[in-house]
Amino acid sequence: MHDFRRFGPQVLPFLRHYLGGWDFFKPTWNYEDGCIFKGCLDLADATGRSEFSDFVHDKVGARVDEEGVIEGFDPAEYNIDNVKPAKVFFPLHDRTGEERFRRAIETQIDQLRTHPRTKSGNYWHKQIYPWQVWLDGLYMAQPLVTAQAMATGDRDAWEDVVHQFIQVRDHMRDPRTGLYYHGWDESRQERWADPQTGVSACFWGRAMGWFMMAMVDCIELATPFDGPGRAALIAMFQDAAIALMAVRSARGLWWQVLDRGGDEGNYEETSASLMIAYSLMAGCRLGLLPADHGRAGEAALRTVIRDFLTETDLDGICGVAGLGNDPYRDGSYAYYLSEPVVPNDPKGVGALMMALAEAMRR
Repeated sequence: MHDFRRFGPQVLPFLRHYLGGWDFFKPTWNYEDGCIFKGCLDLADATGRSEFSDFVHDKVGARVDEEGVIEGFDPAEYNIDNVKPAKVFFPLHDRTGEERFRRAIETQIDQLRTHPRTKSGNYWHKQIYPWQVWLDGLYMAQPLVTAQAMATGDRDAWEDVVHQFIQVRDHMRDPRTGLYYHGWDESRQERWADPQTGVSACFWGRAMGWFMMAMVDCIELATPFDGPGRAALIAMFQDAAIALMAVRSARGLWWQVLDRGGDEGNYEETSASLMIAYSLMAGCRLGLLPADHGRAGEAALRTVIRDFLTETDLDGICGVAGLGNDPYRDGSYAYYLSEPVVPNDPKGVGALMMALAEAMRR
């Protein structure tokens, strides 16, 4: 059993307070709840504490019937966010043997079989955002597809995962900084999209956090398919880690807008810092990153716990950020700073749990 107190006396009280008062983020099946489910299962694996896995079984089980039908999930919406929670069905099926969880995987994979794609082959972020790829979407879909490919031996599906990452690298990576822009509009129709390149204007911290977690989770899952595709993804991950190490704050955290640390209004953002911390520690554990990257990840986690966490609140989380829609989000620096900063958002709390689990594995 691992002792949470070595990270701070408030850590376990906070987790029990948060989960004790937890309710679904929204009535529909959603990625925010998926972050909490994944974080809890990571903690259960890292600590041996069944309270975390029991929580996931109870909450997820309440939404899945015996045929694998998921309450609140509408595949015809074609929203890439809404397949993210399916990743937890794999460990739930492994732990319990309940066939409904295996069927639920298929329920979610079915959406991706017909999900619209860009001409370059990437999933659209959502049907309401045609021809657009956001970094967030790589985390929502690709670990699920990778896990299913490993379970079924489907090398074509794995090669498709690699292809989608490579397209993101080719279109969304900034060659000067090595950072990735939040979004890319293949059609160049959106006002936020550069008319020449199609990319949005800024490097949003949490977008890079999602992207880093997507890469490291897929790399780890795909160990049985080691080869050129996995090697290409490892190289992308290592390159992005170097870029992120260069834009840390003085306290070793990451900014809401990554490359503008110290500019007026910018702030150290908790969820991005925790996602990147998780990714650096996981990359070090897998032997993909040098030891100083892993130490930087653990140091960031400890700084967040020290300066942003109490027994009841995790502070400093950007509630939401996106591109387009109504009211229009133009992807400017001013836009990212205009979004409310909130406590206890599941995107930050889930990342806290994932980062804690990685730190405990070190």
